[in-house]
Parts: sequence; C-alpha cells; structure tokens
Amino acid sequence: MSHHSGKRHALPPGEKWLVLVGNPNVGKSVIFGALTGRYATVSNYPGTTVEVSRGMARIGTRRLGVIDSPGVNSLVPMSEDERVTRDILLNEEIGSVLQVMDSKNLRRSLLITLQLLEMGLPITLALNMYDEAGERGITINTEKLSTWMGLHVVPTIATQRWNLDKLHNAFDHRQIPVSIIKYPEFIEDGIGRIEALLPKARITARSMAIMLLSGDPTLNEWLVKNAPDKTRDIEDIRSGVQSRFKEPVGYIINRVRLKTVDAVVGEVVSQEPLGKSKASAVLGSLSMHPVWGIPILIAVLFLMYEFVGVLGAGVSVDFFESVIFEKIVNPWASRVVEYVLPSGLIHDLIVGQYGIVTMAFTYAIAIVLPIVGFFFIFFSFLEDSGYLPRLAVMVDRIFKLMGLNGKAVLPMVLGLGCDTMATMTTRILETKKERIIVTLLLALGVPCSAQLGVILGMLGAVSLTATLWWAGVVIIVMFIVGLLASKLLPGDASDFILEIPPMRMPQLSNIVLKTLVRVEWYLKEAVPLFIVGTLVLFTLDKTNALRYLEVAGSPIIVNFLNLPVESTQAFIVGFLRRDYGAAGLFALQKNGMLTPVQTVVSLVTMTLFVPCIANFLMMIKERGLQAALLMTLFIFPFAVLVGGILNFILKVLNVSFL
Repeated sequence: MSHHSGKRHALPPGEKWLVLVGNPNVGKSVIFGALTGRYATVSNYPGTTVEVSRGMARIGTRRLGVIDSPGVNSLVPMSEDERVTRDILLNEEIGSVLQVMDSKNLRRSLLITLQLLEMGLPITLALNMYDEAGERGITINTEKLSTWMGLHVVPTIATQRWNLDKLHNAFDHRQIPVSIIKYPEFIEDGIGRIEALLPKARITARSMAIMLLSGDPTLNEWLVKNAPDKTRDIEDIRSGVQSRFKEPVGYIINRVRLKTVDAVVGEVVSQEPLGKSKASAVLGSLSMHPVWGIPILIAVLFLMYEFVGVLGAGVSVDFFESVIFEKIVNPWASRVVEYVLPSGLIHDLIVGQYGIVTMAFTYAIAIVLPIVGFFFIFFSFLEDSGYLPRLAVMVDRIFKLMGLNGKAVLPMVLGLGCDTMATMTTRILETKKERIIVTLLLALGVPCSAQLGVILGMLGAVSLTATLWWAGVVIIVMFIVGLLASKLLPGDASDFILEIPPMRMPQLSNIVLKTLVRVEWYLKEAVPLFIVGTLVLFTLDKTNALRYLEVAGSPIIVNFLNLPVESTQAFIVGFLRRDYGAAGLFALQKNGMLTPVQTVVSLVTMTLFVPCIANFLMMIKERGLQAALLMTLFIFPFAVLVGGILNFILKVLNVSFL
C-alpha cells in the first residue's frame, strides 16, 4: 500500500464518494480491499494523525471513488477517529454510505444507522460476519430489517467475498431515507428552532441540530466558519432545552435511539438456545487448557489427516482422476479435438502434455477440488464448533515469545483458507510490528486450503510419521523466524482480548452453505490461474526454455534437495498458485517418481516457498513494495535451504518413512 500524505484520488466528473462506515473491527477494511483491489492510497486526514484509505472501485464500466472511514461507535465524536468519520460525512462530496455491520452485534451497529438516517444520506447495510452470527444461533430477518429501516440490506462474509458482488446497489444514489425517530416534545421544538438558523450543509440541518443539542463541541469550528452570527442564538436555544431536563439532553437523545434500536432488534433478531450442555462446557474449558488442550489439538489434527488426507485425497481423488477424467473427460476431449485438429499447436494446447484440459482442468478439478472440498467441510466444522478461538487462547503463550499474541492465530487460521485474504485481515492486529510478523509468517509457512489439502493427500499416501515430520519442521521454522523477527523489529506486542463463543455441535446447513461458498470462490479464483500456469508451462516447453530452466535448477533441485529434475516444473508454477505446484508434486508421486523421503523434502520446500502471485500483490498493497520484495527475497532461498538441511538430516538419520 503506498502512502501519500497529500495525494488524493481524483473523482471522475459528476461522481461522488461512496463512504464505508461502521464500528471498529466489523470487516470494513476487508470490504474496502475487495472493492478497490490495488487502486488505493492511504493518507492522513487533513489536520489529524488519523489515516484514511481512498480507492477506486470498478463497477461495470464506471470507476467510482470509495473512502474507508475510521471505525466509530457514535457520530457524536468522543475520539479523533470518530471526529474524522463525522467530518468526512460533513465535508466530502458523499453520494452514498455503505454501513458495514457486525451481524453478531446488531444493536451496536443500528445506533450508527439511526444517526446516518438523520443525516439524510442514501445508505446500504452490509450485514457482515453473517456466518459467525449463524454459529452463535442468531438469525436475522433481513426482509423485516429492510422494511423497518427503509434500506437495502445485504448479508455478507467479507473474508470469503460472499455476496460482495451484490453491494453494487450501494453505488447507486437512490432516494434519501427517512429518519424513524421522534424525540420528546421540547427536544423536537429545539431541533426545529436550531434547524431554522443553520446554513445549508451536505448533511441535513436536522442531524446538525440534534448534534448541537447533544452538546457536540467539535461542531463549533464549523459553526464559526459557516454561521458566525448564529452561534449565540443556537447556544441560547440549547441552554433553554437543557433547562427543561434533569439529565443531559445528549443522554436523553441516546436513550430514545436505544429504545428504537431495541424495538427493531426485538422484531428482526431471533436467538436459538445454544444448548450448552455440561459436556460441551467441560470440553470447551479443556480445549483451552495449557496441558489438556494439547491432546485435544493432536486429536483434531489426526481427524483432519484422516478425513482430508485419506478420505479426500485418497478415495475421492482416485475416483475423480481414475474414473471421471482418465476414462471419460480426457478421452472424450482428445477424440473431439483430434476430430477437428488431428495435431499441431492448438491440439497440444488443449489435450497435449501441458494441455488446458489434460493438465489445468485435471489438476484443478480432479486433484485439487475433491481435496479442497473435504478440507472446507472440516474447516467449517471447526469454525462453527467454537474451537478456533480456544486454539488462539491456548497458543497465546507460544505466540508471546514471537512478540505476538493469540489474536494472531486468527489471520493465520484464515490463512489455511486463503493467504491473500488472511494478509488483508492482519489489520485486526493492533501494532505495525505484529502486522509485519504475521504477514511474513503467512507468506512463509501457512499453506492455503488448496495447498494444504494436496499436501495432506500426499502425506496420507506415505505415513503418519511423514506427516508429523512435515508439520514439525514447518512449525519449528516458523517459530524460529517469528522469534528472530520479533527481536529485530522495533515495537511492543499488544494486549490479548478475544470473545470466546460457546462450544456446540455445528449445524449441517451452515457447514454445507460455507463449503459451497468456498468451493465457488476456489473455482472462480484458482481455475483461471491454473489455466495461466499451464499456458506458462506450455510456452516454456514449446520454446525449449523449460529444459534450460530444468538444467539451470538441477544443481539445487537434484543435488541439494535430492529431488527428480521434473519437480522443477512444480516449483515454477508454484509461484502462480502454491496448490498448483503441490498438485504437480502429487502427480509425480502418483507416477512413482518421488520416494517417501523426497515427498517430505519437496513438501517442506513447497510449503515454505514463495507466496503465490495473488498473495504477493496483497503483501505489496498492505505492507508496501519494499517490504513485500524483502520478504520474498528472504523466503525463496530460505525455503530451499531448509529443504536441503532436512534432506541431509533424514539421510544421516537413515529415515525412510516406510
């Protein structure tokens, strides 16, 4: 992400800003990143130290400006962050507002919605973290909420990009919504009298009058600048209204808003009893225990190994690859292509050794998709059970040694889904030091779901011992790198506060929905890059460059890592998608070209290898080009070095994994 203190994105003529508003930690920045991609700048808001991100989003043929405002709990400012958000709404050319809400805590979010309604700005509500609400047994009737507020409501899961495509309505400057609150008579009278004195502003005079009656001192500057002769009259009206009440007017206004919010929440939110049995409470406590938590973690990992590695990668991949692709899809595709083009470049491009059908689709759908599907099911089960926050608590002590806290587990666990998204969610960490260390560890050693699935599949075909060696080496290496980074980088760790949901049996419907959403994401994100990777290999093969790369890489690949020369291809495409590289190694293993020891060495090297291109671009966006390049230049030789040392140790110890 580039930092420009003065530079601003210029808006196309006639366009206005879409501003993202919401409480802290509701996923605003993740949605901002998804909308704007790499077209973003960060700068300090004029006259403050608060950073505000601005970017351009492409919606169809339009380029639209988006502002990610600081997280707020109220638009009557109590902090510099809240003042900046209120000033953006007051001073910028705002076309519409996208309010990002935490579905688990609708009450807190709706207080801001009521204030935005009073400002008279077109609003769309994004009910984010919709999956987490489901995990806690919370159901929100979005139609009722939409009717109550008179607003468009979209449930979203920002970290998985679910439903974000439906937010384009937020860019259309629709009709102005109507405020749904009436205050006590004397307050309404005071609002009307102040409204009459105020000059025209970008937000409604009513909202300005309510803020002034609440005793908002931060508006004095605006008043002195825009209505210097009215400040005394406004203060007289405010004092007059206040004299009618024992409590501060601001407190009464807030109480009326809360009453309205509670009425809305009562109508639209239903909470299932979570059936927290004694057994689940005991299991929940044990899973966080520094001693008993370890066997529970080992049991969870063993189940994952059996479910993903053996059932997913063994049984389901065999069926997809041997039956569906080898007997049906590939022969049929070859017959069709040979009928039209018996040979030549196009023939090879579609069904040759590096063909789009025979390689890209076979890898993406026959090898990776079944494994990823099984991993997504298991991962969704873990998420919905309430186990992951407990894991964060348990490893907090270990993470403290790396200058991190247990909260850092959350981006790293998300990294098991997708490192690119996880890098974006490092924003939940309080300090710059923590964000840099976690970004480095994500890029270095956290395999994304697709890669992890393939790795577990390969290790499932070897032995449990091989799996433990692979996991042990990767974890130890990450710990050492994290420890050294925490010593070298300046700064302190932040405090660890995390909400722990109850342990419970996940709902099947939730797991199915999450798995389908993630599989859809995988097909959209990964398959195009598998095709690009195959085209790269196809071009390298046809120009003989692949042979030269294999020759050039053989001193490292063959002599240092003791791997077959063919594995060079897997490492080349590993940069495009790490799971594509892993799928290449999987194919070599299935053809009997990798021994068990070579399998473990190649997988450790591939796991620690350079991040895929999407993650690399996200690292540039989040940490800056220089930091991303330094991390990548460190990771590449380091991964090879670890692989070589591991190969040497296994040889000396005469480990065979048989």
